[in-house]
Amino acid sequence: MPDNKIDPPRQLPLDLGHGTGYSRDELVVSGTNSQAVSLVDRWPDWPSPVVVLAGPAGSGKTHLASIWRARAGAVKVDAGRIGDCMASLGARPALIDDVDAGPVDEEGLFHLINAVRGAGSTLLLTARRFPSAWGVRLPDLASRLKAAATVEIHEPDDHLLAGVITKLFADRQVEVEPHVVQYLVRRIERSLATAMRVVERLDRTALERKTPITRALAAETVSAMDEGQGEFEI
Repeated sequence: MPDNKIDPPRQLPLDLGHGTGYSRDELVVSGTNSQAVSLVDRWPDWPSPVVVLAGPAGSGKTHLASIWRARAGAVKVDAGRIGDCMASLGARPALIDDVDAGPVDEEGLFHLINAVRGAGSTLLLTARRFPSAWGVRLPDLASRLKAAATVEIHEPDDHLLAGVITKLFADRQVEVEPHVVQYLVRRIERSLATAMRVVERLDRTALERKTPITRALAAETVSAMDEGQGEFEI
């Protein structure tokens, strides 16, 4: 006899473009990023005209850079087209996010640092590695980077990761019980990038199934991630 069971309809969630808040009030501060946060808050009282925020992917560099850019009225400079941006920079501060994501424009960066110093302004660079690991060949640029103030951001600790996961759910207007958040903190890779992916996956799955986000659903999702199943259909 054929099985006439009909699966319940699944609600397909729409991608509403849930934005991640990058304001200062939404920043979660812990021991892993407190030095970098302090530096951003102190601007323009900086120890050097050039500051490098260095840390792994997903450590919160872009969030901090966005806060500083809004506070300083800084111009965001394309790392691959530094020369094109300098003509309109004037005396305004400048930001290059992920400066070491590709080959460093050494001539452009050297001239930008000189322009910023000459104007009495400031430059913020974010990178995954310290400047000494960028493979800079231009001696004058290497010298300028040695004089920069470099602040390291570490991988998130439990407090920061829990705060970020709670915030990411709040960005989506989703309330999750604290014990579910703590379970995720214990189970997922210790990076903010992974936290963003698991929150998005959980939100989508809960919408499809029309269920709340429970510890059981979190366990199912994390296990699927660990096994590489159902890679995020985003």
